[in-house]
Amino acid sequence: MVDPRKTLADDVVIPGRGLHTGKPVEVRIRPVGPGEGRFFVRMDLPGEPVIRARAAFVTDTTRSTMLANEGASVRTPEHLLAALARMGVDDARIEITGPEVPILDGSALPWAEAIARVGLSAAYAPRLETVLETPIWVPSNGGAFVAAIPAPELRFSCGIVFDAAPIGEQWASLLASPERFFAEVAPARTFGVLADVEAMQARGLCAGGSLDTAIVCDGTKWLNGPLRFPDEPARHKLLDFMGDLALLDPLPRAHYLAFKAGHALHVRLAQRLSEGG
Repeated sequence: MVDPRKTLADDVVIPGRGLHTGKPVEVRIRPVGPGEGRFFVRMDLPGEPVIRARAAFVTDTTRSTMLANEGASVRTPEHLLAALARMGVDDARIEITGPEVPILDGSALPWAEAIARVGLSAAYAPRLETVLETPIWVPSNGGAFVAAIPAPELRFSCGIVFDAAPIGEQWASLLASPERFFAEVAPARTFGVLADVEAMQARGLCAGGSLDTAIVCDGTKWLNGPLRFPDEPARHKLLDFMGDLALLDPLPRAHYLAFKAGHALHVRLAQRLSEGG
């Protein structure tokens, strides 16, 4: 039996501040018809421009993913898009009152909780399912890579390596399901090393960052523990990876892997997949 496409059963409204801009913003996610996909609407701009959440609309991947269309942009959509895609929301109108999706607590849990609270509505349209048949490998400098490998089930795996002792080398992997995403990946928060955070803020970046929006360590310890998981940083990178791959609809069934990767590599893999490999 082919699953139908799904949208939200009701509106979701969440306010907050952008991580990079620090500006207040409100997001309202609304149900739409089958096949419309996931797309943003900049409600604060003249004409309410639409920006589709697709790989073709990515214009920047510096410390977050940016989507843009006809002069309008939305930054840092990855946590929200991961929650929508992995919680089963195929079609959604995402109305936003500013240039950046709010960081909230640094995780996707508030989005996932809101989606679970309102529930889903199934449309009378089949969800197109595709299967990856040929492996795709996208390498980069320093041993980093992303890959997609044919597999019987949808799975995501991610490895990270940091010099900071509290992080070190970690791996996380998830066999995709809404229940496992909600419990095992959505709560994982954005993380950083104190020296890097201070350097960014000195340059006027990360204006919305604080110990309430990320977990931060120095060379020896976490400054605002306890962690939600022993491998919370790797799980958060897995969350980012899922969010960037949500720029594909449909996402072919495969095992997706990332090692020492960031948004640039994630998006390159999404673009390769959208081009047929």
